[in-house]
Amino acid sequence: MSSQATPIEGLRPVTPPLTSAGSPCSPVSPECLRPPACRQRDRSPSPMRGYLIPSPLPTRRNRTCSATARASEGPASTGVCKCFSRSKGHGFITPSDGGDDIFVHISDIEGEYVPMEGDEVSYKICSIPPKQQKVQAVDVTITHLKPGTKHETWAGRIVSS
Repeated sequence: MSSQATPIEGLRPVTPPLTSAGSPCSPVSPECLRPPACRQRDRSPSPMRGYLIPSPLPTRRNRTCSATARASEGPASTGVCKCFSRSKGHGFITPSDGGDDIFVHISDIEGEYVPMEGDEVSYKICSIPPKQQKVQAVDVTITHLKPGTKHETWAGRIVSS
């Protein structure tokens, strides 16, 4: 008689039990509750794993309702887009009335076009937590495209103005 199982017609084939060291064990045995030795490693190979912190900048998604209400009630300001990087997801606006440049996040831009340097924009101000000392632009709308430049839509189409 051979040690291998032979199929019987009408019944499912029976496989012999595994007895090697790597075989699965009973779910109630204590050996199965420990992970295998080969899986004992750091989950992230990144050397910066312990140093990563979440961004403190509130985007439209994580801004509180009260901050959104305060910003929408505030006066609208105008300015010129100093720079904007679609790949980085942010840029800066130079206010028309002077002062420091104002940060703008990609989630706060309204309209069809990606802002470019020289575009005139209107925006509202929202303070940035935790100390509420710095501000960012919200509800940013391009009012005038810079003439003679090619603008990109959010869908990726290039349009000459």
